[in-house]
Amino acid sequence: MARPRATDHGVKRRAILKRSAERFAEQGYTRTSMAEIAEACGSSKALLYHYYTSKEQILYDVLHGHFARLEEAVAIADRPGLPAQERLLALVTVLLETYEGADATHKVQLNDLAALPPDRQGELKDAERRLVNRFARVLSEINPRLARGGSLLKPVTMSLFGMINWHYLWFRPGGAMSRRQYAALVTQMMVDGIANLGESRPVRRKPAMRAAAASSRLRT
Repeated sequence: MARPRATDHGVKRRAILKRSAERFAEQGYTRTSMAEIAEACGSSKALLYHYYTSKEQILYDVLHGHFARLEEAVAIADRPGLPAQERLLALVTVLLETYEGADATHKVQLNDLAALPPDRQGELKDAERRLVNRFARVLSEINPRLARGGSLLKPVTMSLFGMINWHYLWFRPGGAMSRRQYAALVTQMMVDGIANLGESRPVRRKPAMRAAAASSRLRT
């Protein structure tokens, strides 16, 4: 007969994931052992194995839970009926707010996802792709030219995520700017920055270029 789970099984697993994410963020996934995770959790390695049979499973659950929270928060905040700029602001704001208190997990996402086997990486990258695509659709509403030809939308979208994903390196709670203020700043910078992207404009030649072109015509 299988041993029944304790009523606090889920609570303890979540605590293990939190402590593990902190350790992975501090010293990297590959350099962290199960013994060190057990020590960080204040338990024995034998007890840790009761909840998790491998370090790989811990890493997967850390990242799977992280992406699930991000996707859920963004899906709830998204309002397709809003003007595109307001919709983008709502998405940027909720993403930054969901990152609050999750700096360690976010760092693990950026640095250690590649340590998982390809099939598990693929599952998590699908979640990552869904997030990126939601933001890309809103950016293409703000400037439809971004989606034409496919050359601008991806770099613009990834530039937006660069501003969001790396904020943890400098952002400090209680500092000069709140998360909501930073979300408004990022949104305004993005909207203003992409306003004229994709427009066809005649190339204005510099005087030296015009002279060279004229000389070339004379020689022919």
